[in-house]
Amino acid sequence: MSLTSIMNIATSGLQTAQAQLRITSDNIANVNTAGYVRKVADQTAAVTEGYGSGVDVARVRLATNRFLQAAGMSANADSARQTVRYELYDQIQTQFGDPSGDGGFFAGIDKLFASYATLGESPTSSAARQDTVYKTQALFNEASGIATQIQSARQEADSRLQSAVETVNPLLEQIDKLNKTISSGSVINQDVTGAQNAQQTLINQLSQYMDVKIEPRANGGVTLRTGTGMTLVGEGHATLSYQAAGTVGAATAFSDIMITEPNGTRWPLLDGVSSGEIRGLVELRDVDAPAAAARLGELTAKLADELNRAHNTNSSVPAPTSLTGRNTGQSLDNALTGFTGTTTITAVDSAGVIQASAEIVFSGATMTINGVAADPTTFLTTINAQLGGAATVSFADGRLQIEGQAGNGIAIADDATTPSSKGGRGFSHWFGMNDLVSTTTPTFYDTGLTLTSQHGFDVGENLTFRFTSESGSRLRDVTVAVPAGTGTMGELLTALNDPVSGVGRYGAFSLDASGTLSFKAYNASAATTMSVVNDGTTQDPSGVSMSELFGLGGTGATRAGAYSVRSDIQQDPGKLALAQLNLSAPAGTSALSKNDGRGGLLLSDAGKKNVNFASAGGNGGGIKTLSAYAADFAGDIGAKGAAAKTRAETATALAQEAGSRRNSAEGVNMDEELVNMTTFQQAYNASARLIQASKDMYDVLLGILQ
Repeated sequence: MSLTSIMNIATSGLQTAQAQLRITSDNIANVNTAGYVRKVADQTAAVTEGYGSGVDVARVRLATNRFLQAAGMSANADSARQTVRYELYDQIQTQFGDPSGDGGFFAGIDKLFASYATLGESPTSSAARQDTVYKTQALFNEASGIATQIQSARQEADSRLQSAVETVNPLLEQIDKLNKTISSGSVINQDVTGAQNAQQTLINQLSQYMDVKIEPRANGGVTLRTGTGMTLVGEGHATLSYQAAGTVGAATAFSDIMITEPNGTRWPLLDGVSSGEIRGLVELRDVDAPAAAARLGELTAKLADELNRAHNTNSSVPAPTSLTGRNTGQSLDNALTGFTGTTTITAVDSAGVIQASAEIVFSGATMTINGVAADPTTFLTTINAQLGGAATVSFADGRLQIEGQAGNGIAIADDATTPSSKGGRGFSHWFGMNDLVSTTTPTFYDTGLTLTSQHGFDVGENLTFRFTSESGSRLRDVTVAVPAGTGTMGELLTALNDPVSGVGRYGAFSLDASGTLSFKAYNASAATTMSVVNDGTTQDPSGVSMSELFGLGGTGATRAGAYSVRSDIQQDPGKLALAQLNLSAPAGTSALSKNDGRGGLLLSDAGKKNVNFASAGGNGGGIKTLSAYAADFAGDIGAKGAAAKTRAETATALAQEAGSRRNSAEGVNMDEELVNMTTFQQAYNASARLIQASKDMYDVLLGILQ
């Protein structure tokens, strides 16, 4: 071996040791840098014509563990998903208060019924009346406030989705730029580990928003895809787009989050993302919060309905001079059809003495009034004739109104043996003649309509349905127009279910015996959901839309914020109806008594009556008491909150463990780096001594020649 070879070997050793020391110094300098992956220099023996000629640094790379990297990013995505769901759901749960405590929403329901029981024992107490009316309004105010906060949580989730999209796009752009830097540096064998570390930090940030898969590229850099294969970064980078809805309500329809891949292909992002903060926000916005809103709406609607059921059985003393019903959303013909049983409308003077009465005996589509035959078309004429001017009955804009004349009041009572009934509601209750709790739109959806009933919508009016997949992405928007024809519900149902121009590709609407219109998807396992994007229908004469009349889409969830105690009762609690009309009172004697508190006891028992709850928010409904449904709802909210917390804590713990293991394998260990530094310093010294020995040998040879 020549002295020149020895010198070259020593020089290569010196340079390699110097490179290793530089890499070790970089590692030590970044020992506390989050996400930093330590650098490793791969040494190889240099061989020339089969003989060793020194040592080279073949490449400088990151100590990346692909398995731990994938596990860590997956855990990070799931942690972000579950954490944001719990964070926002906890805001919702907090609104209901402690279910086991004394001051929450659910406790307020029990306190309200107890207040009515007390009032039934002392019906003449002004203080008790005032307190009960206040508690009733306060409870519905609280329900409205909770409903508002649920929608606020959805709005916050929607706003954060837009912020997430605005954060992800720059991350994808920077990762793509670093791809180009890494590729160009790799071609000329430059150290690109600095760019790779910077890129990995960006990818770690990206993995918090969505699940990401990394594929190393042969020419340097990475290809990033979503969990289902959508390209995020490759030959260029993808772009996400989304526009938040702004003000969010229960019936708000959201636009899709779209991804445009580097090749220009455009997809709904949610089809390709199963984890991360984006998925968690969508699940809270579209699943968790709407479920809570739907159940709150169903509970509040049934609470109002049962209070109104009891209140319509009663009368205030003196009786009110006018009764104006709710907006039934129907024509008078439709509204009167389907009643059975007997009810009596009376006009009473200020002392409660009956001045005139009209006994109505219903029989399907016909009736008799004081024995005179009538039908829905002659109802108003006949009943006004029978009341003889003591009171007048009219119908306009979907509302029935009864006005007392000459100072008379109005009281209504059902027959004790064969009470009037339509869909389980008496005449006064169904029309809302003496409701305690009022609202401007229909809030129960068992309309009593049949396939032969007139629907009341104009030909050509339309509404647009949106069908959404289990992932949350839009499948299709379907616009259905009110068909031409005779205007029956059967014709409307056929148009809705048309497989070409209607919803028939995804499911079918049906009208049950109670007149409830409901949609059922053909493939229940696919979890297809239906919402209403736009409703341009207006029913004559009520002025309500089709979605309001039948509770389509998210309309049912809006009910929690729709109720208030009737304004005249709030102003004068003396108008609270606690007495019951005595139809058997002798002529000339009062049929109403101020000391009668039976109505208060009926109101207090409303929570104990069996009620048919509709399915809402994942709950199958069924027949339960109000108190039982409220308790079940409270338990459901608490259980979901606890489950969300557990999932968030578990996911966070797994992410921390995965991060710890990844950092142990990829991060900087000071003990190892100090050992490396000592080793490479000694190697450097050894190479330097070899160079010195070569120099000395050169000097000796030169001295001999001289």
